[in-house]
Amino acid sequence: MSGEKSRIFGPWLVGFVLCAGAAGAQEMPPNAAPPSSPLWSQADTYYGPQEMAQARKMVQEASGGMAFWRVAFDRVETQISNAQEQAVWDVQGWYGGDINKLWVKTEGEFSFTDDDFEEAEIQALWSRAISPYFDFQAGVRYDLNPKSLAHGVIGVQGLAPYWFEIDASAFISVDGDVTARLEAEYDVHLSQWLVLQPRVEIALAAQDIPELNIEAGITDLQAGLRLRYAVKRQFSPYIGVAWHSKFGGEADLARAQGEGAKSAKLVLGVSAWF
Repeated sequence: MSGEKSRIFGPWLVGFVLCAGAAGAQEMPPNAAPPSSPLWSQADTYYGPQEMAQARKMVQEASGGMAFWRVAFDRVETQISNAQEQAVWDVQGWYGGDINKLWVKTEGEFSFTDDDFEEAEIQALWSRAISPYFDFQAGVRYDLNPKSLAHGVIGVQGLAPYWFEIDASAFISVDGDVTARLEAEYDVHLSQWLVLQPRVEIALAAQDIPELNIEAGITDLQAGLRLRYAVKRQFSPYIGVAWHSKFGGEADLARAQGEGAKSAKLVLGVSAWF
C-alpha cells in the first residue's frame, strides 16, 4: 500500500516543489541586492537585506543571545546547639546571558539567643564565563555586621571535575586588609529525590585584623552534612549536622563569651530555586 501511495503522490509532490520554486523566482524584486558571500545571507535576494537582518537577529536571540535570571536559596536554616540557636542564610541570584551576568550574593547569621545579627554581607559582582564550567567574578562586597565595611572582590565560581561545586573569592577591604574564602559542596544522589550533601567552608586572612579579632592564617572552618528530600525539583527541605571551629582571636573571643571555639549543631532548613 505504501509503495502504491509513493507512485501516486511522489510525482505530484516533486511537481509542486518545482512550481513553487519557479513562482518564487518570478516574484524576485527587480532591485533586490545580490546574494552576499555567506550562505545564510543568500535569502537577502528574495526578501530584502533589512528584513533578513531583523529575522537573523531574532533567531540569534532565541538561540543563545537572550537574557535569563535565576534565584537560589542554597541554605535557609536554623542551627541548634546547647549554647545557642541561630538562623543562617546563603542566597544567590543572577541575571544575564551565556557569557556575562550580574551576580548578587548575600549570606549571614542571626542569633536568636542574643537577638542580633552576628554576620551579614551582600555582594554585587560582574561574572564572565572563562570556560564551559567556570566563571570569573569581580565586584564589591559590603559587610553590615560585625562592622560596616566595604571590600573589593575577585574570584571564581563553577563546577570542578567530579562535580564539585566551588566558590573561591579574595577580598581587599577599604582598610587594606586581605582575606579569602573557599566554599566547596558535593551532591551524593542516594535516589532521584534524596540527596546527601557534604559542605566545607574555610576563611583565611593574610594579616592580623585586631579590630575584628582576626589573626593571620585560617580564621574559621565550617563543615556540614545535609540530607535533603526534593518535594519538587525547586523545593527541598533538609536535616543535617554542622561543625564550626574558630581560630586565633575569634576563638579567644568565643571562649571569653563562654561559647567555646568548637561546636556541633543540629541543622533544619530548606533549599529552593526559581
